[in-house]
Amino acid sequence: MQNLYVVSHPHADHTETDLVGGWYDSHLTPPGRRDAHLIAEELRRRRDPLRPIRITTSDLSRCAETAGILATVLAAPVSADPRLREISFGEAEGRPNEWLAQRQIPAPDHDRLDHRGPIAGAETRREVATRVGACISTLMTDIGHDHIVVTHGYALTFVVTSWMQIPVDAVGFASFATTPGAITHLRLDDYWRNRALVALADTSHLKTDKN
Repeated sequence: MQNLYVVSHPHADHTETDLVGGWYDSHLTPPGRRDAHLIAEELRRRRDPLRPIRITTSDLSRCAETAGILATVLAAPVSADPRLREISFGEAEGRPNEWLAQRQIPAPDHDRLDHRGPIAGAETRREVATRVGACISTLMTDIGHDHIVVTHGYALTFVVTSWMQIPVDAVGFASFATTPGAITHLRLDDYWRNRALVALADTSHLKTDKN
């Protein structure tokens, strides 16, 4: 069995200040750093002790900080890959979310993948799915390791779809909702070669009052 754990970075300061994220390089908040330690402990509990594990992260600070905490607790190597970044919102990044909401135009059903909208510099869904998919395809050639991928809420959908080998042209309506600090668990069966979504956006490890 090969396991892939997809971590949605915990709370970051752009959320606290109601700013557009995307490629805007925000940092974890104190609660976010606390949650990163809880994620690390949960992954240490879940990991297969007989398999080495690698961590690959978006290079943006909120993910890289999370990955650094995981790497320390798990004694695992970590590498940064900009292909795991969140969708770019172009000139909206770092501005108030209200600014974006006043200008954003949702993608129409007939153009879900290539709709760019009126925001200068923004990415399309196809562009995000293609770059994230290229990263995951490379990681999955390393069958000797289990993997942890630290990424963002929107990008997570395409980590899942690319791992399941769903073609980019088929993901126009795909969406796997997650929350900050959640763990999504994917597993490859060695015998049947099935790719299972074991758990989506699990946050049970963030309940610090559990017994």
